Amino acid sequence: MRTTAAQITIRLAEVADDPALRALARLDSSPALAAPVLVAESDGEPRAALSLGDGRAVADPFVPTEHLLALLRVHATRLRVEAEPATGNGWRRWVPRAPAPSPVRAS
Repeated sequence: MRTTAAQITIRLAEVADDPALRALARLDSSPALAAPVLVAESDGEPRAALSLGDGRAVADPFVPTEHLLALLRVHATRLRVEAEPATGNGWRRWVPRAPAPSPVRAS
């Protein structure tokens, strides 16, 4: 059997994403995430999301999402590092500030 790779998109959530993010949180039996939120879409469907504010994540429990959560955490770390002010010599200090990992649910 041949399978095709899914198109994965990582992006910041917009106001228009609120209904989809609330639905995703309900699927995950979790409260809605606090903004700002990174969303991982697989083939155009939101499958996982991560709050940049508190590090909580939600994911669709009916599809494999562990890899999406890992990608969200990597992107969140990069966003935090890029937000760090540069030192006097123009170099940024590497200060990883990834959100605390949330429990991984079996997918």
